[in-house]
Order: sequence, then structure tokens, then C-alpha cells
Amino acid sequence: MNYQCLIVDDEETICQTTCEYFNIFDVPSTYVTSYEEALEFLKHNQVDLLLLDINLGNHSGFELCKKLRTESTIPILFLSARTSDDDILTALNIGGDDYITKPYSLNILLAKVKAILKRCAMKKQPEPVTACNGIVLDYNYRQVIVQNNPIKLKDMEFRLLSYLVEHSNTVITKEELFDHVWQDRFIGDGTLSVHIRRLRQKIEVDPDHPNYIKTIWGIGYVFETKETV
Repeated sequence: MNYQCLIVDDEETICQTTCEYFNIFDVPSTYVTSYEEALEFLKHNQVDLLLLDINLGNHSGFELCKKLRTESTIPILFLSARTSDDDILTALNIGGDDYITKPYSLNILLAKVKAILKRCAMKKQPEPVTACNGIVLDYNYRQVIVQNNPIKLKDMEFRLLSYLVEHSNTVITKEELFDHVWQDRFIGDGTLSVHIRRLRQKIEVDPDHPNYIKTIWGIGYVFETKETV
């Protein structure tokens, strides 16, 4: 299912009250009360924005934020009764988009959420781009369509495939991928190799003998769109 807002907070009363208020004002929302429930929920549902508490029982919102940021750019707003500068800076430095202290005003929180959702909606989404026969990149749903079968990709997998597709039939060095996809020169070859392998497993008929993502040994990779004989 699709929701505009997911609340992750171990205080169920707060979750229920906030969700009810948001739903009244046409912001479809739901909640979970633990780290594990959040991860499971996000595997099976589409969410536009996350409201995240720091204290989550045996885990923390910091842990969840760091994990999500390895594969997602979903806006994350921290909600917490903790008001120290260290907590606020930690939340923002690990990928949080805002930090709101409890107790909060529901109408002000709703206004912040609506503003973020509006900015996200205003971002122009590219039209689906056909890569080659049988393969289409769907930027709206961050997925690849192979022979009419939609395949969901993790955020970094989609970014990597998009970059290769946008530079089809051109050899892309590993360093260029580190700079433009990860935006981090300190990413290792092993990380890149794992992502390439996962992409091949998802889009290639035979991942060990790929037709699309070719390795150029010692240099990098090329996304091949020429017809095979």
C-alpha cells in the first residue's frame, strides 16, 4: 500500500493521535512501534515521508536512519523529547532532514509535513527511459522493467543502473561511478562489484554471461545496448 507518512514511535498513544489527525486532513498515515516493524513495513509498502522517534526499545531511531540512508532518500523527520544539541546534530548528520521536539503541536507538525510532501511532489520526475529492447527505467517508481516485468531496485542499485544507462555504449571507469553515483571516492571496488552483481541477477537472463552490463577489465563497466548476434 501507499502512505504519505509513516510514524515510527514506541509510544502508541502518540502514534494513534498523530495518525488520526493527519488522516483527517488528507495525509494518509499509519504507524509502527519498533525498529523491526519499521523495516518489515517498508519492505512491502510505499512511504513518502518518515516521522522517527529516537528511542525505540532495544534499538534507536539513529540506527534505523543510518540503515535507511544506505538505500533510500526518503525524507526523515526526527521526533524526540531529547533536546540536547548533540542529539540534534547527530540526527541531522546521519541523514535526518529535520528535528522536532516533543511535545509538539499537531497543526504545526502537519504544516511541516505538508510542506515537505509538496516540495517532493514538485520535483519533476523524468519520463520512463527505454534503455534497449525489453528494458525500461521507471523513474517514478524507481524500478526497472525487464520484458514487461517490473523489478524493484534499491536506491543505490537504481542510481547505478541509471548512470550506466544514461551513458550507454560508453565505458565508465570505476572512479567515475564512485564520484557520480556514490559521490564518495573512498568507496571500495568490493562495494561496486556487489552492486553490479545484484543488478545482473535482476536484469540479465544469465548473470554469469551478461548481455547488458559488461565488465571492461581493469577499467570499469559499460551498459551495452547494441543488438547481440
